[in-house]
Amino acid sequence: MSDLFPRLTHADSRLAFLVDGDSWTYAELAGAALEHVTLLERTGVTAGDRVAVWAQPDLCTAAAMIGNALAGVATVPLNPKLGSGELAHIFEDSTPKLAFCCERHELPHEAVGVPSLRAAYLPQSETLPEIPIDESAVLILYTSGTTGPPKGAVITRRNIAANLDALSDAWDWTERDTVVHSLPLIHAHGLVLGLFGSLRLGGALHYVPGFTPDGLAAAIVDPRHEQTMLFAVPTMFHRLAEAAKGDADLCEALRRPRLLVSGSAALSLREHQRIRALTGRGVHERYGLTETLINCAVPASHPPMPGYVGPPLPGVELKLVDDQRRELEAHDDQTIGEVAVRSDAVFKGYLNREDATAAVLDDAGWFYTGDLATRTEAGAIRILGRRSTDLIKTGGYRVGAGEIEACLLEHPSVREVAVVGMPDDDLGQRIAAFLVLQPGEAEDAAALAGFVAEHLSPHKRPRDIEFLAELPRNAMGKVQKKLLGG
Repeated sequence: MSDLFPRLTHADSRLAFLVDGDSWTYAELAGAALEHVTLLERTGVTAGDRVAVWAQPDLCTAAAMIGNALAGVATVPLNPKLGSGELAHIFEDSTPKLAFCCERHELPHEAVGVPSLRAAYLPQSETLPEIPIDESAVLILYTSGTTGPPKGAVITRRNIAANLDALSDAWDWTERDTVVHSLPLIHAHGLVLGLFGSLRLGGALHYVPGFTPDGLAAAIVDPRHEQTMLFAVPTMFHRLAEAAKGDADLCEALRRPRLLVSGSAALSLREHQRIRALTGRGVHERYGLTETLINCAVPASHPPMPGYVGPPLPGVELKLVDDQRRELEAHDDQTIGEVAVRSDAVFKGYLNREDATAAVLDDAGWFYTGDLATRTEAGAIRILGRRSTDLIKTGGYRVGAGEIEACLLEHPSVREVAVVGMPDDDLGQRIAAFLVLQPGEAEDAAALAGFVAEHLSPHKRPRDIEFLAELPRNAMGKVQKKLLGG
C-alpha cells in the first residue's frame, strides 16, 4: 500500500473509531481531518511544522493527528497527566507551532492556550487525499526519560507503514478486526498500533477510557464488532485475571477476542497460566521500543510462548551483541546479549539530539536497544530487562534481573517483584529484590532467597529483600527501577 491510510482515501460508512459512547465512520473521520487541515491553514501552520495535541480519549484527537499527517505536520502527543516541568521541557525541545485540545476535557495547565478541536469541526462525509509513504515525520514521541530528560523520537510515515504491515502479516490482522484497548494515546502501543494500526488496516479502534475489566468486557462483546483483538499491558492482564476469578461473564468475554496481545513489559508465567486456566485462552506477547516500534511478536498462527516475545517480525533484522557490540552467534537460550535491530521501522533519530542518536544508531542502520535477551535455537527471543538496570554483574557472574523476577513470581506468596543490582564492595553488585506479597502472606526473606537458590543457582539468590506495599510505575505500568534502592 503506497497510501498511509487507504481506507480514509476511499472512506465509507464503516465504523472507524469508538470512544466514550461516541463514534465516527471512516467518512466522518475523513471529513473531520479535512476540517483540521483547514484550521491549520487558518492559523498559519505549514508542512514541516510541529503541532502538539493533548492526547485525550476523544474522536477529535484522532482527527487532529490524521489531519496533521495529511498536512505534512508532525504531531507531538501530550500526556494529559504531564507535570508542569515535563510539559515545559517538551515544549522547549519540540517548539510546536500550536497546541490543540478537545472540547469537554480539562487541561492541567492554564498557561497553554489551545483552540477547542470539537468546536472547530463540523464533519461531513468526505474522503482524504492520499498520504504518500515517505520520510516525512508523523510523530514526535517522547521517551520516558529514565536516563535523563525525555528525548523526542522522530517517527516517519515509512516507519509506521513498515511496522504495521509486518504486524498485519504476523497477526493476520485485517479490516475485520476491531482493536479494543485502554492504553494511553501517546506511545507506540496505544497510538501507533491501536489507533494508526486500526486505521491503516481498515478496521476499527474501540477505546475504553479509564481501564476497568467491565469496561473492556463490554467493548469486546459489542455486537457492532465482527471480531476483536485485545491490546493490554501486564498490569491490566493481572487485574483482568483477578476480576475474572469470580465473574463468569468476564471469563466468557475474554474468550471472545481473536487475539490477546500483551506488551510494554514481560507478562509473567503465572499470569499466562491464570488467564489460560480462567478463559481457555493464551496471551501473545510482542516486544518493541519507542524508537523502533515493534521488533518481535508471537505470530497468531503459533501458540502463545510464555516467557518469549516470539521471533523478529518480517523485515526486521535482529542480532545479540556483547559489551563491545560484537555479534554473538549463540542460540542456546543462555547467552545474554544486547538486542540490536535494523528495519524500515527504526526511527529517524532524536529531535535536536544528534549526539544521543549517534550513541544508539550506527552508520549501518543498527539500533542498539539497551535491552538484554537470550535466543533459542529456533530464534525465539527472551527479554531479560534493560542493560542499564537489569544486567547485574555479581561475583564474576552476569545475571539477568528478569530471570530472577520470573522465578520469584512462581512463589505463591509473591504478587509483584522488581530485582536490581546494588553496589557491593565484595561482589561488585549484589542482587536486591523488592517484593509485593499476596494479601495475608508473611514476610520471610530467607525462604524466598532459598527458593531462588534452589530453582536457579545459589549465586542468583537475592542478598537483600525488601517488602513494599506497591512498586513504583509509570503511566504505561512499567516499574521504575531507578526509584528503588536509592
